[in-house]
Amino acid sequence: MSSVTVLLPERARFGGQRLGETFGLRLGRADRSVEAADQAARVFDILPRGWPIAAVSRQRDVGDAAYGAWLRADPAYVRPDINGARLLAYGQALSLSERDSAALLPALRPLFGDAGFPIDAPHPSRWYLALPRESRLPKFASPEQALGEDMFQHLPGMDNEGSEGRRWRSLLSEAQIVLHNHPHNAQRIAAGLAPINSLWFWGGGVLPDHVRTNYQQVYSDDEGLTAFGAQAGIAATALPPQWPAGEGERLFDLRAARDLTVVQRDWLEPIARALDAGTLERAVLAFADGERFELARSQRWRFWRKSLRSLQV
Repeated sequence: MSSVTVLLPERARFGGQRLGETFGLRLGRADRSVEAADQAARVFDILPRGWPIAAVSRQRDVGDAAYGAWLRADPAYVRPDINGARLLAYGQALSLSERDSAALLPALRPLFGDAGFPIDAPHPSRWYLALPRESRLPKFASPEQALGEDMFQHLPGMDNEGSEGRRWRSLLSEAQIVLHNHPHNAQRIAAGLAPINSLWFWGGGVLPDHVRTNYQQVYSDDEGLTAFGAQAGIAATALPPQWPAGEGERLFDLRAARDLTVVQRDWLEPIARALDAGTLERAVLAFADGERFELARSQRWRFWRKSLRSLQV
């Protein structure tokens, strides 16, 4: 059986953009339901439950994640404003090179080494803290949750003032002082690049006992999905520019899409044609707000169903 699941952003992102007449009719005739909005977590069966991206990406990057717990400490750029400070970029978006990590990490190593959490950077945009396996960690927000927002609303332990939360906020403040004063950031600014003036702690945990999925291939530019796909032993590759023909159970991650016209032309309409041709048995469109459309060839006989004109919530 060949089937496909397409992860899409919240419908509100497409606003009032119109659906094409043919595909609007297709969606109007589809089976429609609502499910939990945590799309990525539904792709994999992970035990113990959770999303320990630091350990899983570490395993892919280095292969030593089984020896302890891990926390991402990704380089970040925050900008002060009248209400606090906003997280404007992190990781790959900062155009990082090995030269950046080689310059900055020696200044950070005494701080985190003295705390018992050695820091290293096997990849310029992915920095890691090695933790004892039994470490108790506060809740860390993913950088996607905090991007563009006041970072103080997303600092560890702000919703529960425990000692662990205070400890990590203190470490972050000290790291920001080290980075703010580092001469390498002046060089980055002179080159037209944003300074690396903060870190973002997230994704803590240990390597899962198992990661499984029903998909045979995952296409995504999201490092979480591709890292967990690699851990599950399936092919996990970058998202192609448009729908590629193929067989088996496949997942395509289009959550970064913004233009509904392009999504329809390059993805949804080719998928519809594959359904009509019988080369694809089923297609699921899963939106980040929980709305779900299941498409099948037999639905073309549902003449009584009305066409959808848009995805307006």
